[in-house]
Amino acid sequence: MTVSPPRNGEPAVEGQQSAEAMGRPLCPRCGTPHEPNQEYCLECGLRLPVEASGLVPRLGRAWRRQLGWYPGDWVWPSLLALLIAALAGIGAAAFVSHDQKRAGYVTGTSPFEPPPPATTVPLLPATVAPTVPTQTGTQPTPPKQTPAPSPALKVWPAGKSGWTVVLGSLPTANGRPFALAQARAAEHSGLQAVGIIDSSQYASLHPGYYVLFSGVYTSFDDANTAATTAQSRGYRRAYPRRITP
Repeated sequence: MTVSPPRNGEPAVEGQQSAEAMGRPLCPRCGTPHEPNQEYCLECGLRLPVEASGLVPRLGRAWRRQLGWYPGDWVWPSLLALLIAALAGIGAAAFVSHDQKRAGYVTGTSPFEPPPPATTVPLLPATVAPTVPTQTGTQPTPPKQTPAPSPALKVWPAGKSGWTVVLGSLPTANGRPFALAQARAAEHSGLQAVGIIDSSQYASLHPGYYVLFSGVYTSFDDANTAATTAQSRGYRRAYPRRITP
């Protein structure tokens, strides 16, 4: 069946309707139906628009043929998303239903009995230990312990000459108790044979001093070695000295 081109600007309504019913596109100028892949209109020679190929364009053309309008290509991704969401909801509901049935089956067929209820043990009354009366009265005071007397200081041998280590020379104006305190301090530092000499009684010493010494030696070398030990104990000015009556 051939369709003649419209005359005087009037479209061929019957031809267009029959062509649209057959799914064939029409020429936009003369309304003559043509094949989908035809390049030029055979009636008026117009270059026909190239229709897009693919799944979405074909679906769009089918939509237009059925409903006469087309909302746009966005409708297909939306419909696909709705379909996926519906399938996911159906699958989730089926999984939950199956899981609940399985849990009920396991609970009903379990071979273990529920544990017995916990029993409370009554508390016994606490026993109070008897109090022991404390003894009152005056307690005897322990005897006071007297400290052991300090060892006596070294006394220079009478009428003997020898070597010693002079730890310090204290003026006699300060008093003998002060010299005794210094001698006890030297003993606490670990020095041996600590004593006090009154320099006015010896010719080799200057009078007016209490000489604090440590040890009695027969040679200078021994006294010098002892002086080194005294220096390490805090008496940095210690030195060897010969004592002559």
